[in-house]
Amino acid sequence: MLNQKGIVVWLFGLSGAGKTTIASLLKEKLENDGFFTVSLDGDVLRAGINNDLSFTEDDRSENIRRAAEIARIMLQNDIITICSFITPLEKHRALAAQIIGGHYLEVFVDCPMSVCQARDIKGLYKKAQSSEIVNFTGISSGFEAPSKSNLIIYTALESPMESMEKVYKYIIPFVQA
Repeated sequence: MLNQKGIVVWLFGLSGAGKTTIASLLKEKLENDGFFTVSLDGDVLRAGINNDLSFTEDDRSENIRRAAEIARIMLQNDIITICSFITPLEKHRALAAQIIGGHYLEVFVDCPMSVCQARDIKGLYKKAQSSEIVNFTGISSGFEAPSKSNLIIYTALESPMESMEKVYKYIIPFVQA
């Protein structure tokens, strides 16, 4: 394993934008290069440590707060932590940045709603449009485009591998000790 500096790479965007796919590819590439990484995924945390939370605005904030606290612990141990959370509101991203501190790199995974809907293998968008799911980001709950991010990737215009490579090239100077 290489000597490394810990950072938190926070991938955010709509459901279906490609956050989890990019996070998985990034984790694999970093590990192949000898780095130690941990991935925190919104769906995984909601199925476990955050399974007591709903999708109200307060619970969304608590979801992000818990994830950021876990990421901060990883950071303090010089672990490269890749987070993939919808993180729909600017105040959620500000909360994560505040908790994590200066080693927080925000990556907006930008993808048009129509492409996200076309990629929706779980049928979540259809369920949200028929009111089977309430407070679904982009349908019945808002998503604020970022006013600032360290990096924006456009997953409708490039392959997942191309998107991951852009993130990798951006973060590598931050992790090399």
